[in-house]
Amino acid sequence: MSSELKDLVGSNGSLDSQEESPHVGGGGGSSGKAKDERPLLKPGSAASEAANAATPSERLEELEKKYAPYVRKDAYGTMGRGELPPAEWVLLGIALVTLVPIRLVVGIFLVVLYYLICRLCTLFYAPNREDGKEDYAHMVGWRRVVVVRTGRFLSRIMLFVLGFYWIRESHRSFSFEDEHEQPDESERPEVIVSNHISYVDILYQMSSCFPSFVAKRSVARLPLIGIISKCLGCVYVQRESKSSKGVSGILTERIKEAHQNKLYPMMMLFPEGTTTNGNYLLPFKTGAFLAKAPVLPVILKYPYNRFSPAWDTISGVRHVFLLLCQFVNHLEVIHLPVYYPSEQEMEDPKLYANNVRKLMATEFPAGQFNTLRYWVS
Repeated sequence: MSSELKDLVGSNGSLDSQEESPHVGGGGGSSGKAKDERPLLKPGSAASEAANAATPSERLEELEKKYAPYVRKDAYGTMGRGELPPAEWVLLGIALVTLVPIRLVVGIFLVVLYYLICRLCTLFYAPNREDGKEDYAHMVGWRRVVVVRTGRFLSRIMLFVLGFYWIRESHRSFSFEDEHEQPDESERPEVIVSNHISYVDILYQMSSCFPSFVAKRSVARLPLIGIISKCLGCVYVQRESKSSKGVSGILTERIKEAHQNKLYPMMMLFPEGTTTNGNYLLPFKTGAFLAKAPVLPVILKYPYNRFSPAWDTISGVRHVFLLLCQFVNHLEVIHLPVYYPSEQEMEDPKLYANNVRKLMATEFPAGQFNTLRYWVS
């Protein structure tokens, strides 16, 4: 990350970009020393003087802090293109001719098998259609039992194939003095919230409780995966959608339906809205908290020695390949108690989201999780 950021920093401490040195009035070039042409900064102002005084190392340090949640620190470096020692190349070569072919074949077989099971269970069964989308979240009876049980089993097998042989899980409990603990409540939470690190998160949640997810509408049209996502009851979103409900409205409705009908799947939401390197917790979006329903916080952590399973600044194909090349991968899961919102939190979804985020940050093992101070839009 440092090497890539250095390329962006010029010798005078500013970013090298044609856009930062525009030609005024379309004329020829000017020296740039006589006046400051950067927008939003007036020559002689305190901000301008501070920007000019910043050294390249200071600017680099500022950029590293700002994008810290997305910086890879494993042996493969940023974007998985770092320089590797000879021993690592040897391990990759061995995995390429042994592990990768076996894992690919078994993985494809599992996906095709579950696709056929979902196709069989949805045969002659009308899907739920709304706003041009369809899903099988309302599926009941033997069809639902088969889809859920085989889905959970095959998801765990897929994790095993990817090298997650053991998954360490722990359950935390609040003290009786905690105002959010309600021992008398035995109802199932309708929403699960978790930090988002990798696509592996979805496989784990499928193997754990088989909830519904939020996905792009294009996922429903993917070969094999499309019908599986419909059986999961995924909520499909599209930026240019003209639906009067909006994404938040659809999520709130689905959460309320899960509360009224326990046969409906729970909603699994990643309130950060994107993936990180797993060392930071981004500010939460409020979509998961608008329904005023209790949430179940879950914390995921991927300890690693060589390759981090975090999907941050690395391409999908490269990430899958390197993940398949790892002999062993690790996953740790912390289940927190159900969080029941107070009256004030029910009236203020942003407060509700911030308090759940603070709880998750403080409950993570000390020194391994930090609250993000810089928000990158």
